[in-house]
Amino acid sequence: MTRSRALLPMAAVAVSVLLTGGAAQADADVPLPSAIFRATHNSYSGGIDGARQSLTYQLDHGVRFIELDVHDNGYASARDYAVGHDSPGDQVDHSGNPASNLLRDWLGVIDSWSAQHPTAAPVVVMLDLKDNLTDNPSYAAGNLAALNRELTSAFGPRLLRAEDYPAGPPTVDTLRGRVLPLLSGDGKSRAEYKRDLGHNPAIAINAKGQVVEVHDSGAGVLWYWTGTYADGRVTWRRHGRYDTGQTPAVALNDNGDLVEVHQSQSATTLWYRVGRLDADGEITWSSSRQYDDGVQPTVAFTDPAGTRLREIHRSQSNSQNWTWDGVLDTGASAVSWTGNAKTSDPRFDKTTSVRGTARVHVWTGADGPTPAQTLRVDTDRFAGDRIRYPQTAFVEYQKGDSAELQQGALFYGAPATESAFIVAARQAGRLVRGWDFDSASRATTPPANYPATNHPYDAWYENLLTQSGAVQ
Repeated sequence: MTRSRALLPMAAVAVSVLLTGGAAQADADVPLPSAIFRATHNSYSGGIDGARQSLTYQLDHGVRFIELDVHDNGYASARDYAVGHDSPGDQVDHSGNPASNLLRDWLGVIDSWSAQHPTAAPVVVMLDLKDNLTDNPSYAAGNLAALNRELTSAFGPRLLRAEDYPAGPPTVDTLRGRVLPLLSGDGKSRAEYKRDLGHNPAIAINAKGQVVEVHDSGAGVLWYWTGTYADGRVTWRRHGRYDTGQTPAVALNDNGDLVEVHQSQSATTLWYRVGRLDADGEITWSSSRQYDDGVQPTVAFTDPAGTRLREIHRSQSNSQNWTWDGVLDTGASAVSWTGNAKTSDPRFDKTTSVRGTARVHVWTGADGPTPAQTLRVDTDRFAGDRIRYPQTAFVEYQKGDSAELQQGALFYGAPATESAFIVAARQAGRLVRGWDFDSASRATTPPANYPATNHPYDAWYENLLTQSGAVQ
């Protein structure tokens, strides 16, 4: 194989790094993207297909990048993800590591070590998603909101959230004792973490700042987001699938009671559901009930107590609007509908909701390279935010990924053989992982920030990382 011009012999790498101040990194307060760190590939595998030893041993010996492969199989029963390569438990070395495959146990090891070493350089914990988490219909089933919760529960104040990463690169010293979570693996999950897609969005806000958004998938599936409004921003907390249908609308009162209406997926029947929003942002839904025929339903509460409703929809056969009056019975999780009649009133604007000075408006539109059906939200103070999970974790961009995964990405990743990709990313100021870094011949100039190896204690690796000024 012809060596790329970016690949240099080990001695040349050492000279080059020394000339750029690399050897001084261990003692200098360098910007994070300029630093080099020891890293392992498939860190959970210990002595299986490599020589890594336990997570604690790795951390004790300077490794600052830990990779855990993660599966969602069995989440609904275990209420946790599982560590393993091709399946839960596959290639997992339990010697010196947790006896279980549960992700929270493995994260607990890293957290305990981090708590005991507050001056250590920041540790990146990469979760390589081996399964598609976008088909998990709720938090309880292990969607990406549950994964966020796992990270925040495990690391607490030590966690450096992606959304809190400063505009100017922080130095290594300012991040000592911190943990940086990183998502890799399944591309659909990484994309949905950064944005959501939908059709026909509708939104409601109440006086407490609770927000509920509903939309359809464009293929007959209904989804919701819940969040809280504060200081002009909506923080989205829970996301889930709740029914089949299209063109949904929603009304929300100050007690957290909500009424949702929608058209059936393949017919012109109209249906409603009652829901209850709890303090965690989860919705408990009633069963779906048909109340009429028609299309494009809208609904709103009409009294301060939030018990009386009005629904307006269009006829399925012409442009005539029809209306219903309703009374919400929270005990029965049902609405009593009366007074069905034609109306000249327009349908409610289901895309906008106002409560006091707070205003929220939902729409769909591309955000740079994202698709045209990207869900967006405007408020009285900010415009164009994406409706998406809190950006707790960083999202890795890999060679061949879509432009939307590259947009704004700080972390890049590629096999260690992809020297041109690694060099270009480093030169662009990114944090770069090169995995299967199992030979000194794979070193580049500049080197990957995280040369992730299966053999971290081999002399060639130790020498190379020492010469590169690896930070501990």
